[in-house]
Order: sequence, then C-alpha cells, then structure tokens
Amino acid sequence: MSTASDSSPAPGPKLYRVGTLTYTRNKLLLVVFWMLWGDFVFQLFESMMTVTGLLLRWQGASDTLMGWMGTLSPTIAFFWNPIVATQSDRHRGRLGRRRPFLLWATPPAVFCLIMLGAAKPGGIWVHGLLSSVGFESVTVAGCSIVWIGVGIVSFLLFNAYIIQGFACLVVDVIPLEVMGKFTGIYRSVGALGSMAFNQWALGYIENYTLHVFVVIGLVFAVGFTLIIWNVKEGEYPPPPPKAPGGRMGAIREYFKSSFRHRFYLNFFVITIFYWASLVPLGYVIFFGTQAGKPGYAPTLGLSLQDFGEVKGWSYVLQIPAFFIVGFLADYFHPLRVALVGMVLTVLSYFCCFWFVDGKLTLLIWWSVNQVAISIYLGASTALGPRVLPRERYGQFVSANYIFGMVGQVLAPPVVGMLMQRIADYRYSFFLSGVLNALALVALIVFYLQWKKLGGEKSFTPPDPAS
Repeated sequence: MSTASDSSPAPGPKLYRVGTLTYTRNKLLLVVFWMLWGDFVFQLFESMMTVTGLLLRWQGASDTLMGWMGTLSPTIAFFWNPIVATQSDRHRGRLGRRRPFLLWATPPAVFCLIMLGAAKPGGIWVHGLLSSVGFESVTVAGCSIVWIGVGIVSFLLFNAYIIQGFACLVVDVIPLEVMGKFTGIYRSVGALGSMAFNQWALGYIENYTLHVFVVIGLVFAVGFTLIIWNVKEGEYPPPPPKAPGGRMGAIREYFKSSFRHRFYLNFFVITIFYWASLVPLGYVIFFGTQAGKPGYAPTLGLSLQDFGEVKGWSYVLQIPAFFIVGFLADYFHPLRVALVGMVLTVLSYFCCFWFVDGKLTLLIWWSVNQVAISIYLGASTALGPRVLPRERYGQFVSANYIFGMVGQVLAPPVVGMLMQRIADYRYSFFLSGVLNALALVALIVFYLQWKKLGGEKSFTPPDPAS
C-alpha cells in the first residue's frame, strides 16, 4: 500500500538565483568559469599600468615628477567614475546594463594601452615634428613624458568603464550565497594573472616594450570579448526617476545619497588609507633593482628579470590563500576575516622594512606580505555585496572609488617628495605599513558600527537617505 509520501516527486536539483537569473549547478559553474577567465586577462591588462613608473624613469623623470604624474589616475577617477557608474546603473538594453559598456570601451582602451607602449618612438616622432616647426628647445625625453601623460589620461577614461562594469557584473550574475567562495577563487585567478605578468612579461619590458604592450592588449581584447558574449545578464527593474534639476540635481542626489550616512562614510575611509598605501609600493621596483639614483641609499641591485621572478613567485602563495579565504569569509563573515588580514598586512610591511637585505629575504618577506594582503583583499571583495545597498550597488562602488582616489591623489606627491628627501627606497615598505595601520583603525570602527546595526544576525544595509 503506497502512502502520500511515497508518491511525492523527488526533489529537483538545487537552484541558485540572483535577480531574475536562475542557475542549476552546472550553469552556475559555466558562468563562474567565464568570469574567472575574464579576471585572468583583466589582471594581465591592468598589470601593464604598473610599469608606467619605469617608462617615466627611463626618460629621466624625478621621484617628485613621478609622484605628480601618479595623481593623474585618481584625479580622473574622482570626477569620471561617478558618471560612469551612474550611466551603467541606469542603462537598460538588449545586452543588459553592464555588458554594453564593456563591449564598446574595450577597443579604445586597448588602443590607448598600445600607444603607451610606443612612448619611446612616439616621443622621438613628436620631437622631430616640433623641431621642424621651430620648437628646437624641446627634448626627446620631455616629449616622451608628455606622450606617456596623454596616454595615461586617454587609457583611464575608457578603462573606467571596464573596471566599473566588470566589478558590478560580478554582483549582477553571481548569487550572494556563493559570493565568498567565488571571490576567493576570483582573487586566486587574479593572482595567477599577476604572477604570469611578473614572471614572464616584466623582464622583457625594457628591451621589447611595444611588443609586450601589443601582445597583452590583444590577449585582453580577445579574452574579454568572449566573456561579454558568454555571460548573460537578467532583467532589471526600471531605474529610479531622475533627480529634479537636470545634471546638477543628479550630482546633488548622488553626493547626498552616497555620503550622508556615517556607516558608509566609515566604509569609504578604510578605502582612502588602503588605496593610499599602494602608492609607496610603486617605488619598491627601484629598491629591488638597479634603477636607483645617485646619492640614494644602496638598492638590492637585482636585474629587472630577477626582480620580476621574485615578484612573480611572491604571488604563488596568494593563489591558495585567496581560495581558502573565500570559504572562511562565508563561514566567519568577510568583515571578521578582513580584520585579521589587515592586522597581518601591517605587520608584514614592517617586517619587509626591517628584514629584507637581498633576493632571498625579499622573496620570503614579500611572499608573507602577499599572503596577508590576500586575506584582506579576498575578504573585502566579498564584503561589499554584504554591506552596500544592492539597488544602488554601482553608485556605491563608484563612491568608494572616489574616496580611494582621494587617497591616491594626495599620496603620490607627498610620497614622491618624501622619497626624494629620505633618499632610501626601502622606506616604501615603511610608509605602506603606516598607511595600512590607519586603515586598520578605520576598519575596527566600521566593525563596531556593523555590530551596533545588528551584526551577522540581523544587519541590513541602512537607508542611504536616513
């Protein structure tokens, strides 16, 4: 005799949902694969901008000039990213709201990157052109530096759409319940991309500059186009009505809703100090290689090839660390894991400052530092979707970028002048440690406020207008 329970249908496969998208396990794995592939080529692409300091140094730029040039990126992002994020949040089209911007911004961004790689022949060409019309006082180095500056600005304008669009696409297509695990693997793959660049590309930059820029630019263009066509977005509700008052009204509404609530301000302050801490790291390559300057403290004297290998191997431990952190973030909550990671990051920077005295110790302590950073970054990547308003996620990501850019606008000239005064590139580790210590203080304050708003049991992102 059969019972009702005997005749009940077997449970179907587990489904994962985000917005209007519904995945089976296999479909979700396919989306994850394409997003991870995109992250790999994205990290290769973004790594190219880390060598702009070398491009400038090869043209004789001083530390102070490089510091001021370093403000170009954050200054542009400060004014441009809010526009980009708002456009993306409000757009509704056949390809969704993120992919159209990724599709059209990729070709010009790749072109601008390749033009950066052509800085040396470009500077020679501009110098010849100006000399032929009577500007004989200009130098090839000066023309090359201007070429680099124009290339950076042009690249940043288009790259902003790629950075914002890809970051927001993750939240739009990856279910929140697996976000911690995904971001851990995502960061692992990103570390693999950074390792690949430093291990196999950085050593060729000096002698084959344009070739490296062209190859990586084309790899990115092909790779990113694949994810645009293979990752589908769902349907979105209509965008909120535009603020009254036209563009000025929209700007007022943006700043009012983004920067009014103290909880979100605390979140942004963490970013100010953390992003500022990345600025001194641009000088580590001068500490590690033979690119020092007369009158400065001795450097480690490694070749660019050896330095690239050390930096590449330092990413190896990041790969399993990011993977493990993703699971820990889901289990303990990203905010708690981020606190541990930030404490370890501060300590590891000071250990680099005190104990690095050669290739082996640079490899050891920089690897320890990269593991500590991976704990923080892996957790903080999963933190945003947990604490920021989902319906305004792109807006708040851009607001967070604004604060990060404030740190990166203020830090480069200060760090550049300090380096020129101290005349010892070892202090790049010390300055990064100090700035991360300030970020740690802000993170502790944010954690206490999160607990006050309900913590893990009952927290929901507060109303930005409250």
